[in-house]
This record gives sequence, C-alpha cells and structure tokens, in this order.
Amino acid sequence: MQSEKNHSVPTLFESGLQNQSQGIKAAEQPPAKREPEQKGKPEAEIQEQKEAPKEKKSKKVFPHSPLFDNWGENLTEEEQREAEVLFQKYGYNVFVSDRLPLDRALPDTRDPRCLEKSYPKDLPTIGVVLIYLDEALSVIKRALRSIIDRTPKNLLKEIILVDDNSSNEDLKEDLDIYVKMLEQQNPDLRIARVRHDVQKGLATARVSGWKAATADVVAILDAHIEVHEMWAEPLLTQIKADRTTVVSPVFDVVSYNNLVVIPYYALAQAFDWNLWCMYEDFSPEYHSLQDSSLPGKSPSVMGIMVAERKFLGEIGLLDEGMEVYGGENVELGIRVWTCGGSVEVVPCSKIAHIARLHKPYQLDLDAAMRRNALRVAEVWMDEYKHNVNLAWSLPFENHGIDIGDVSERKKLRERLNCKPFKWYLENVYPKLDPWDDLLGYGGMKNLDADMCLDQGQQPGHTPIAFKCHIFGPQHSYYRANGELYVGGIKSHKYSDNRCITVISKNETKPGLFNCKEAIQKGMGIYWDFTQGKELKNRETKRCLEIKDKTLLVQECSGQRWEIQNLIKAF
Repeated sequence: MQSEKNHSVPTLFESGLQNQSQGIKAAEQPPAKREPEQKGKPEAEIQEQKEAPKEKKSKKVFPHSPLFDNWGENLTEEEQREAEVLFQKYGYNVFVSDRLPLDRALPDTRDPRCLEKSYPKDLPTIGVVLIYLDEALSVIKRALRSIIDRTPKNLLKEIILVDDNSSNEDLKEDLDIYVKMLEQQNPDLRIARVRHDVQKGLATARVSGWKAATADVVAILDAHIEVHEMWAEPLLTQIKADRTTVVSPVFDVVSYNNLVVIPYYALAQAFDWNLWCMYEDFSPEYHSLQDSSLPGKSPSVMGIMVAERKFLGEIGLLDEGMEVYGGENVELGIRVWTCGGSVEVVPCSKIAHIARLHKPYQLDLDAAMRRNALRVAEVWMDEYKHNVNLAWSLPFENHGIDIGDVSERKKLRERLNCKPFKWYLENVYPKLDPWDDLLGYGGMKNLDADMCLDQGQQPGHTPIAFKCHIFGPQHSYYRANGELYVGGIKSHKYSDNRCITVISKNETKPGLFNCKEAIQKGMGIYWDFTQGKELKNRETKRCLEIKDKTLLVQECSGQRWEIQNLIKAF
C-alpha cells in the first residue's frame, strides 16, 4: 500500500501492545533449564559456579536486515540464519510464527462503544475464503484457528481454502492432515479445498473461492490474517440491512518482523491515479457525527472484502483478466458504487493482517500493477482514463502494454447500466484531483540550450537545468491556471504539488516550493507558456532561461521551451 498521508498509531492500546511484545520475546527464549543439583558439593565450588561469567550475546549475522531491527537479540547465530532464510522466503517472520500458539490472544483494539452494541439474532450465514500462495503453514493454521474460535458456530457455514498453485510441500499433505483434524472437531463446518494447477493471480483465486461458496455472505480474506472476537457480526448486520453494500473490516497491522499487533483506527480505503491503494480520512460529514464506531463510506476496498454472495455475482465478481496482483480491488470499488451499490468500512469489525515487507511470488509488482491499472481505466474511467497513463508516465496512445480483452467487462458495464466515472468523482471520491485542467506533461525542454528542467537535489528548493533523460526528477506538468510542477504531480486535492517559483522580484535563481507555501510567502507561481515559445512569469514578466548551463529567471531573450506531451492545445 502506498499513501500520501501518514496516520499515527493510537496510543490507547499501548499496554496491550506491551503484553503482546512480552509474549513474543518469551517465544524467542529457549526453554528454561533446571538448575543442577547442588547438594553434596563443596561450598567453594558452588560459589564459583554462581560467579561464572554470563554467556555473551551472539553477534548480529545480518546487521542490515530489517527482520532484526527490533527483534532477535537473544538468538544464536544459527537461529538468526534460519530466521533470515525464512524471512526472505515469506516476507515476514516465520521463525516466530512457528513458535507462537495457534490460538494466541489478540488485544481488543475496538472503540469502547463497540462493546455496547448488540446485533440481530437472525444474521445471514457466512463463508470465509482464504487465498494463499506459498504461505507459511503456521500462518494458515493460525488463520483457520482464529476463524473457527471467534466466529459463532451458527453463522460460520464454511471455510474455503484456495491455493493458487503453491510449491511448498507442507501446504499439501501437512495442511490436509490439519484440515482433517479441524473437520473432525467441527463436524457441522464445511471446509473445502480449491487448488489451481497454474498460478492465476489474486482476482481469479478470489473468484474460485466465490464459486465454491454456498453461504449467504462470502468473506474473501488473505490467509495471513487472524480475526478478532466479534469480527463477523458487525459486517453481517450491515449486509442484512442492505444487500448491495460491500463491507470491509478495519485491519490492525501485524508487524512483519516480530508479529506484534499494531492497532489501526478506522479509515476510508482509497487509491491514487496509479491505482495503488491507500488510507485517508472519512468525509467531514462522518466526523461531524463524533462516533468512530459507526460504519463509514469508502471509495474502494483494500482487497479484503465481505459481500452478499449472490449480489457479488450479479455485479460481476472480480475481473479475471487481471494478472498477479493489484487493481482488482479498485475496479470492484468503482463498479459497486457506479452500478448501484456502496462500500463501507465497519470499525467494530477488526482483523489482524500481516504487513509483509515483500511479496515472495513477485518482488517487483510494478509491471503487473501498471497493466491492471490501464485495464481498469479502459473499462471504467471514460474521459479520465488518461490520468492513469499520466500517473505511470505513459503516452496516451501506443503505450505498448497488452491489457488483454476487455470487451466482456465493457458489456457488463453496459448491462448493469452503470453511472459515468465523472459521477463517481463528484459524488463518491471528490478528494481525487480530476487533473482535467492539465495542458501538457513530460520533460520540459529548452530548445536553445538543449537541456531540461530538473527538480535538482532532494530535499531542496533549487531546480536546475540538466541533460534531458525524462525520468522522475524531470517529470513536469503544466496546468491551465499557469502552475508548473517539476518532479511529479499529486493525485489528491488535499495534497500540495511543488511549483516552479520566482522567489522574489530581484532573485535570479528560481525556486521549487509547495504551491500553497509559495503563495503564502508571496512568491510568483504562475507562468504564461505557449508550446515552442518563452516561459514567462506572470507577476514579474521575467522568463525562465538557461545561461551557461544554469537555470535563471531573467529578462526575456526569446529562449524557447517545449513540453514533451500535449494534452490540449494552448
């Protein structure tokens, strides 16, 4: 997940975290040894044993590994090597997971008002789908254990395990043995297994789980989770009230390096124009209610979702044309909202989710994410689809990326009579900047000096002229209001872009500052520009030029600039 906003972790639950942390540290310790029998030994010998020097701590074998940032001080060198190998394989601390109880207690991180709520007796049944690919066996076992122990038996109809072609041997026979034991212990619970012969990606794996489900409501979860007490009832209550609502719990984070649970507040689940998921605040209307235990409307889902099974089928499940990872959650959120449903985050439902440092099945997700994002844009975003190209720095046409056949998804949109994406931006996600006033983007090149505008050293406020390479530091964006950004553009209206500025009337060096800050300080941030001509500051009437390879603001001499890609004629 990526986010343009950082949210602090609540301090309300620090004591619970300390207890959890102590439990982890205890798991690191080898079993306590009994003191040798002292009877019959000379007193001097006994005293000598007591004064013997303590064993020194092992040296850090992997001093730069994030696994050992705040964990593992008491491990031997052999144990450190074992833990690091497992960490590289899974992206989280399997060494600790294998030593934790499968039914470990989780701190209750809910809003206290959640404890006062009651829920209907006649709630719909739920089927839980767990998706995995080469997950650690102990993690899957703990997920199963928590679901069975913390979901009322009259509500939990089934658990469906979807294996997207794992290669780990222990996820075959060993997991089968554990599942069989659970079935014997819970004769009324259906546990189904779905195994893919080839890796099909998250979207198709989730659809496979849905197809195998029979319960009224389906909860599609990752396998590296543990559910909290009373996780299901709040979700089922919302769906019982409105079958077209797709709901999500709040995810407490399980730290990848020590598996300690970190409480998270309820936040809306959103995205940027790259279609990377992120958190942001609920609407002002929600906050005006002053009750953070209430469900809040959300533009999208993070990927973990709960919906009425039949409704999810009616609106088209998930796009099986997606590959590997990413984008399918945003596509679902847009589709639900524009095709007659809604998305909510339910604060009184909590699930603890391991935040992996890396996804072992594909270390670089950018290629798959970029392709999937373009696919979503082509089907759902109408005249705004090119914003995805902008975000990924791709040309509007002939970008060379095969997004697959989208004809069936377009037919689905037409059949469901869905609203246009403009409606979604205006009514569901007004915080997303539509970028509808952008005139040009790409490298901003001085034709006379044969150099490009560059953001310069970061952090810093001094843009420079540099040889054109058109990578990130030279990504420029020119808006109809005259603002010129260098080094990137933000996806949301609440974010502040970095504007090329004239710092003061007599200053010859241009600046690069957050636009709102620059306005407050009286800097000139607006530029008049015509493709192939001068770049003139509106306030000072001086031009941005390059002299002796140095970027300056000076009296206009007729130097010509050209932005790489035109969006609209200007």
